[in-house]
Amino acid sequence: MERKINKREKECEEKHSNSEGSEQDKDYKTSLITLNVGGYLYITQKQTLTKYPDSFLEGIINGKIMCPFDADGHYFIDRDGLLFRHILNFLRNGELLLPEGFRENQLLAQEADFFQLKVLSDAVKSRWEKEQLASRETTFLEITDSHDRSQGLRIFCNAPDFIAKIKSRIVLVSKSRLDGFPEEFSISSNIIQFKYFIKSENGTRLVLKEDNTFVCTLETLKFEAIMTALKCGFRLLTSLDCSKGSIVHSDALHFIK
Repeated sequence: MERKINKREKECEEKHSNSEGSEQDKDYKTSLITLNVGGYLYITQKQTLTKYPDSFLEGIINGKIMCPFDADGHYFIDRDGLLFRHILNFLRNGELLLPEGFRENQLLAQEADFFQLKVLSDAVKSRWEKEQLASRETTFLEITDSHDRSQGLRIFCNAPDFIAKIKSRIVLVSKSRLDGFPEEFSISSNIIQFKYFIKSENGTRLVLKEDNTFVCTLETLKFEAIMTALKCGFRLLTSLDCSKGSIVHSDALHFIK
């Protein structure tokens, strides 16, 4: 008799636990929301979209704002689908995190205004203003040549973009393979220093990318840096020791933009 009772109790407990599990699964599934934003599908939790009261997304989810549905029954929002990932990341993280080199601040600010996320809109506009101020600052470039193999050629620029441009032009060729810019010459994001020169007898050479021109001397590197600077809008400010009649042989060159 006791065995039968225990068996029935066990069956009841299993049914109860199964019903609780199914209800939890159901609640979890209903908490997931799929949005179609400009043709891009995003799946997230209800609590993420309702994080900021009185926002556009919170209004949609809680029925305050009418929103059309697509053919699959997903909420359809006719906005920039690519930029929406930054909106969603902000809702998830609670802060503005953008990839390096992001340049669509104005568009993102408009999207933030549309979704009625004032905190995000203010953060984007603040970031945009800082970038505009930074772009107005004078860019300084210095090319120094000690004419010494132990020191070699040094290129400094307070704009890392210019250093990156120089590095993209110079590649190391090793055994018929392009190895990219030699990292031993990279001191920081603002400085390149060719302390010595790689010779070709070991089968390793420096090449100017796209031109397929071998770099034979430090003067070649200096000339390439000068030409790149002029193409980027820099103007020569001062040159030290131009007694040999060419700026390529100067000890130091200073440019500004």
